[in-house]
Amino acid sequence: MKESNSFEYAVIRTVPRVEREEFLNVGVVLYCRNQKFLKARFEIDEKRLSAFSPNINMMQVKEYLIAFQQICEGNENGGPIARLPMAERFRWLTAPRSTILQTSTVHSGLCIDAEEKLNKLFQRLVVINETDNLVFKDLV
Repeated sequence: MKESNSFEYAVIRTVPRVEREEFLNVGVVLYCRNQKFLKARFEIDEKRLSAFSPNINMMQVKEYLIAFQQICEGNENGGPIARLPMAERFRWLTAPRSTILQTSTVHSGLCIDAEEKLNKLFQRLVVINETDNLVFKDLV
């Protein structure tokens, strides 16, 4: 039987106008020390984000998310932060900041497979299901 490992995660949010503190969830970042796992999964629903904030710079959001992912992966294109140990990269990514890309507070839990847990959290916290779409269509 596989053993459960503790993990930490945060929701990645796009905050088009920081002063309003309104946001849309666009991804999840998950760190599991025992599985040597740090990964972010994100998706931008451009239509929804444009409806939420008509003047948002979509290219800027995409660039920030790519940089976020490069830091997670320890990719050299992620700059000096990407060279930090995995735990420090996670802490840096989830530190509070006032910018268009932010994360929620860090939450914890137990998992057997970090990749599977990341996918489940992504589906639950980011992906719009048909019921959500019905409500959203009524608002637009």
